Amino acid sequence: MPLAREFFDRPVLEVAPELLGRTLVRTSPEGQIELRITEVEAYAGEADPGSHAYRGRTERNASMFGPPGHAYVYFIYGMWFSLNLVCGPEGTASGVLLRAGEVIKGVDLARERRPKARRDRELAQGPARLATALDVDRALNGTDVCAGPGAPLSVLEGTPVPARRVRRGPRTGVGGEGATHPWRFWTDGDPTVSPYRAHVPRDRSKGRQQAGA
Repeated sequence: MPLAREFFDRPVLEVAPELLGRTLVRTSPEGQIELRITEVEAYAGEADPGSHAYRGRTERNASMFGPPGHAYVYFIYGMWFSLNLVCGPEGTASGVLLRAGEVIKGVDLARERRPKARRDRELAQGPARLATALDVDRALNGTDVCAGPGAPLSVLEGTPVPARRVRRGPRTGVGGEGATHPWRFWTDGDPTVSPYRAHVPRDRSKGRQQAGA
């Protein structure tokens, strides 16, 4: 069963840890991939300096201000896509970044899209890798993930991770005022969780850095 919209229509810090263990389904003409979510980060909209919506609504982040239970997909560093799930009442612009997961169905298709992955646990280990393995791009921005079977993206109930196995800490690569917020959540001991990296100011003279890869 897909998660009900009411699941997403709550404060982002409630939704984020409860997404661990849920099943993300990507359906495309090439086939279907199912992913067990193992790592996420919460972003609290205009109240969060680390959020794309901190300075208000733009053409790029408009999906974040829409109804809960929809996808927000953005392009970062001119190289990678990242997939977020919009939470909270419409207009609050909060969302959860899907950082990592375990591919539990469609492994062969994910391998075709991520040929550099040395092990299956690396197929979706990081937000850019996750988006690449699932063939997520801006065409899926605004997709309703509560629509159910046949939708390009949907989130199923799966098996929620018990609270005793949920860990939390600062978000990866977030600097400034939001650097210390413990809003990254992951499943303890899961090998697909991405390594934590503290924020490092970008040196534009040395070109663009990779994100989540």
